[in-house]
Amino acid sequence: MKFEKIHNKGQARLFKNDYLEMLTKTHPLVIWGIYIPIISYLLYYSATTLNFSVAYVFLIFFAGYFLVFLRVYRPPVCFSLGKRKPNGKKISYVMHGNHHHFPRDRQRLFMPPVPSIIIASVLFSLFYLLLGRHAFMFFPGFMLGYLMYGTMHYAIHAWNPPFKWMKGLWRNHHLHHYKDEHKGFGVSSTIWDHVFGTMFDLKREKEDKEKVQELMFGKK
Repeated sequence: MKFEKIHNKGQARLFKNDYLEMLTKTHPLVIWGIYIPIISYLLYYSATTLNFSVAYVFLIFFAGYFLVFLRVYRPPVCFSLGKRKPNGKKISYVMHGNHHHFPRDRQRLFMPPVPSIIIASVLFSLFYLLLGRHAFMFFPGFMLGYLMYGTMHYAIHAWNPPFKWMKGLWRNHHLHHYKDEHKGFGVSSTIWDHVFGTMFDLKREKEDKEKVQELMFGKK
């Protein structure tokens, strides 16, 4: 598969309007700062006002947390169909494609505040319709899972793996960038890549150190 050049500097221009363009950028700590109070309050509310036991609260909480592993996995079929639909290419580029062209852009690894809050509100409403009061425990787990996913994504582009057992996770994502964008969809976990057959064969794939450097923040 032929890839377009990876840009080592700058950012993609997503909107002509400067205000809209500003709303596409954020820092990870901003998103953590928004959701940690919400997550904490909803768990507290579930245990004190809704009178669920602490054990049950955390059971539902972790169910939401682990669902994110499937939510953030981008199956290649959906990825391809999105590009074929009207305006699909534009949406695909805004949501993810720009990261492939500008992988060193630190400001677009998390969903920015305004669209994030809108989407989170829709998700909470959907969870409430499906789960009722359990949404107050499920939603915080889901959101923490997303925060961990985004943080892991940031870490993969910022630093070398801190532990040897995490090296495969790093390499799988690097290969997704410079080898084949239709494999290696997992970021915080490779579970679903193994399940759906999109995992790279890391024993056979040679690491291109020059390409990896192009993906890392602060590297020349």
